[in-house]
Amino acid sequence: MADVLERAISRFRRPPSTNGSAPRKQSAAAFRASVEFRLANLERDVGDLKGRINGLIFVVLGAVIAQVVLRLVA
Repeated sequence: MADVLERAISRFRRPPSTNGSAPRKQSAAAFRASVEFRLANLERDVGDLKGRINGLIFVVLGAVIAQVVLRLVA
């Protein structure tokens, strides 16, 4: 079981760099800017998803109301 878990975790690790150098360090300000950029993109994507879900709910409710009206009239 431990081998399976170790193999699964190893798939998510970054491969070692080919030239043998360590990854470059990032300043605190650059890190903060990149986090803010990624967070803004995430917020935009969540807003887009929220709009799609609201649209889907609107379509489903419209279909349910149409079915109820058709059953009442028929």
